[in-house]
Amino acid sequence: MSSDQRSSLRPSPSLPRNPVGGHVPVAGGLHSVGLSYARELKAETVQVFVANPRGWATPVGNPRQDEAFRQACAEESVPAYVHAPYLINFGSHTEATVERSVESLRHSLRRGREIGALGVVVHTGSATGGRERAVALRQVREHMLPLLEELTHDDDPFLLLESTAGQGASLCSRTWDFGPYFEALDAHPKLGVCLDTCHIFAAGHDLTGPSGMHQTLDLLVDTVGEGRLKLIHANDSKDVVGSHKDRHENIGAGHIGEDPFRALMTHPATEGVPLIIETPGGREGHAADVERLKKLRDG
Repeated sequence: MSSDQRSSLRPSPSLPRNPVGGHVPVAGGLHSVGLSYARELKAETVQVFVANPRGWATPVGNPRQDEAFRQACAEESVPAYVHAPYLINFGSHTEATVERSVESLRHSLRRGREIGALGVVVHTGSATGGRERAVALRQVREHMLPLLEELTHDDDPFLLLESTAGQGASLCSRTWDFGPYFEALDAHPKLGVCLDTCHIFAAGHDLTGPSGMHQTLDLLVDTVGEGRLKLIHANDSKDVVGSHKDRHENIGAGHIGEDPFRALMTHPATEGVPLIIETPGGREGHAADVERLKKLRDG
């Protein structure tokens, strides 16, 4: 892809302050299925899987679909993102899991580049087998940093770390946990953050109240620096703050409520950052959530 095409994919002054879209199904074709679904949602940004999210397979993809997807996103100024498989865990005590994690994430990053994605989202994982967090983070450094250093092309995607809801021996759930993770990866220039509102709420950050969302975003910026927040997963929560339960709810129907999402789109750190919904309800629920977020943004 040319630099002109690439730049047209990045959030620009011609796009809304926060493009709103969703994670779309792609079984049957990235372009023919994924973008058709996105258009039905009236999505301004999209996120896709490029492999089975619950498996280790690394499919090659369909060059014709890849090209059609990339061109359509460029022509329509739709920022695209890839979500890496859920099994990836660089903090695992199992050597086979770590080796497969390397292969899987390298595949997602390569496929992200092939389809013109701006970022690849990966969960930050956990320290399994009773090992210490410091040991797990050294393992993260050993195996993830080389993948970042392979991102040498102008059109390579960012690697976006997504924190968890804090269940188990999570390596990153509160905003300040991003600090040691970034340190382990030398704050690599291709490293960014994908903030999931349900996860951060479930981890213990109360996003409600007049300043809850802004205070949480302030903490994130204080930890990782300006410009590192690249993507937001906009999800309400079925459970209360600090529950450590990762259960997404439709926007405004959960314990976070609508107001924090309105506040989210007024914080300086979110300027130009796309919002992706991962909420229940199928096509109708997704379309309603995209519309609701647009109204909160534009109202």
